[in-house]
Amino acid sequence: MKSTGIVRKIDDLGRLTLPKETRDMLGFGEREPIEIFLEEDKICLMKYVPDKGCKQCGSTEDVIIVEGSRICLHCLEKFNTAIRNAR
Repeated sequence: MKSTGIVRKIDDLGRLTLPKETRDMLGFGEREPIEIFLEEDKICLMKYVPDKGCKQCGSTEDVIIVEGSRICLHCLEKFNTAIRNAR
């Protein structure tokens, strides 16, 4: 885990504001659904990926199932390019 050095307080309604730089770095868009996970004493935030979406990027367009996992053709091409370049 990497510390950003940014500290925020929870407001009286229980809200926490994520800094714009952090949202931009993680690719969180405005009003984008975020899923909350608990891992021991940590809170993890991830982009919400619908059950029909690509497990890599969350896209719901051009999704195929490979070995039981959903992946869009765009991400599949990225993986294929990385494999070709690694050889």
